[in-house]
Amino acid sequence: MPAQDITAIILAAGKGTRMKSDLHKVLHPIGGKPILRHLLDTVSGLAPARTLLVVGMGRDQVAAAAPDVEIVTQAEQLGTGHAVLETRDAVGPHTGDVIVLYGDVPFIPLSVMQAMIAARHATPDTGLVVLGFRPADPGRYGRLVQDADGALERIVEYKDANAEERAIGLCNSGMMVIDGAHLYGWLDQLENDNAAGEYYLTDLVAVARQEGHGVAVVEATEDDVLGVNSRADLALAERFFQAKKRQEAMDAGVTLTDPDSVYFSHDTVLGRDVSVEPNVVFAPGVTVEDGVTIKAFSHLEGTTVRAGASVGPFARLRPGADIGAGAKIGNFVEIKKATLDAGVKVSHLSYIGDATIGADANIGAGTITCNYDGFLKFQTTIGAGAFIGSNTALVAPVNVGAGAMVGAGSVITADVPDDALAVARGRQEGREGFAKTFRERQAAKKAEQKKGN
Repeated sequence: MPAQDITAIILAAGKGTRMKSDLHKVLHPIGGKPILRHLLDTVSGLAPARTLLVVGMGRDQVAAAAPDVEIVTQAEQLGTGHAVLETRDAVGPHTGDVIVLYGDVPFIPLSVMQAMIAARHATPDTGLVVLGFRPADPGRYGRLVQDADGALERIVEYKDANAEERAIGLCNSGMMVIDGAHLYGWLDQLENDNAAGEYYLTDLVAVARQEGHGVAVVEATEDDVLGVNSRADLALAERFFQAKKRQEAMDAGVTLTDPDSVYFSHDTVLGRDVSVEPNVVFAPGVTVEDGVTIKAFSHLEGTTVRAGASVGPFARLRPGADIGAGAKIGNFVEIKKATLDAGVKVSHLSYIGDATIGADANIGAGTITCNYDGFLKFQTTIGAGAFIGSNTALVAPVNVGAGAMVGAGSVITADVPDDALAVARGRQEGREGFAKTFRERQAAKKAEQKKGN
């Protein structure tokens, strides 16, 4: 089917009570991206003419997170069939395909959606395609009952199924592709004479067959249709996502020493021959170029690490950090909104924020850029080849010139010219024999106190 003939309807009107959260269920993150956005990003691959999102409670939250879709409100939650029916006015006359998906099912592949659409057009009379799957434990899922030719005869809910039907391993995911020319007419025929008093989308199968239309089945894997309805489901989805990202990274030439302890975000980019040690977290917005080593217990977010650099262990790179080629960021170093050119060394116990550091500069242990005065942030600039001694405080705004040296323990409040030496600390004084005299005097006092007791 031409892309312009597809309308996507995503159902997200459930109350999500099992999540026990003020955040809408479909906005909880997996890999740093909301559940709903995982699905929407995949749906965009269909290039649908329209994408509609049916919501109930939490409309404003969802609308803010999905400004690229049309929002339809289901004021009363009267079932999945009713939810789709609520889109009638928004969709208007439509003769193409309608794909119905669920906002809490984030991982359905584009290839599965395309297979459903292809199945809808495999024969002229196919009016409906239902997506099924074969879970390891069919449990209480509805069963898909097929005829000898594989066409769908009916969907049987577990509570209504007999022993033979319960033995069927093919289960209903709830997702469908429907002939848009018939969709709303079929929805008008649904009835709510059931215990819940709801209009079920699954009843479309019977309506379509009564009108002489075939109903086809496409199968997906259990992981493809993984839904998120609780915090436990969310953890399971995260586990699935992480396993997939780890495998993709290793397949692309990344070494993960202990894959299960490394966590990725949806947009993490790692180059070839990157080596990642255990217990590393890649929060959103990280790009790591070829040949980089990320050592254990490091946390990166909103960061670019250039080719051949080394980070960690126990390093924290915060948003805006840009680490140059071959640079070294060592243990217990924090970098924020700072650009470090090639070959810079910040080896240990330092904080570098709101700074620009030139190539091959060396930042000694315990160095701090004092970038905040309680109200505003200020910039520190360190030139190429500069040497900053240990335990230095650079009080921004301040510039240290190329090739300059700063003595250990200095508090630098004024600019340092190129190739100059700056030392800003109290002068050391020495008193010969003082320590010995002090010890003897204090020992005598202590002895006198003991006698008095």
